[in-house]
Amino acid sequence: MVEQGHALRATTRSEDGRAAIEACGAECWIGTPDRLATLRGALENVTIACWMLAGAHGQPDAVAALHSSRLEFFLTQTIDTTVRGFVYDAWPATGTDVSCEMLADGERIVRSLAKLNAIPVAVLDSRDRAAGEQRDDDEAWVAAASGAVDSLLGVSAS
Repeated sequence: MVEQGHALRATTRSEDGRAAIEACGAECWIGTPDRLATLRGALENVTIACWMLAGAHGQPDAVAALHSSRLEFFLTQTIDTTVRGFVYDAWPATGTDVSCEMLADGERIVRSLAKLNAIPVAVLDSRDRAAGEQRDDDEAWVAAASGAVDSLLGVSAS
């Protein structure tokens, strides 16, 4: 996305992730969905917010919260910000700790709150992949994510 001229801010839970984020040309923000107040500042001057956690790993309750209570609270934080679109990753990765049911619940939350607050939404899911491609195909996932952001920005495909 940086190569396409987008300004990108990516979050990581600790300084350990900073080098990889900055190496790709993105701005790094240290924050965690476990403490959503750490992400509030990451929304400053953001046009499209992306919740890309369909490949999350961890304790079952913590992973489930990423697609329910944490997601819902984060979305409420986008109200009265510059956020004008939201991308939700509901495309499960091979070997993930995220179930299809969690992702379906997350999509319902996203669509409901987005409708309530008139925020356009794009959802990445298995319908976004070409026949035979798996979610662990990084190129297909990146292309779908980039397309979702572009669609929310009103950028037409060339």
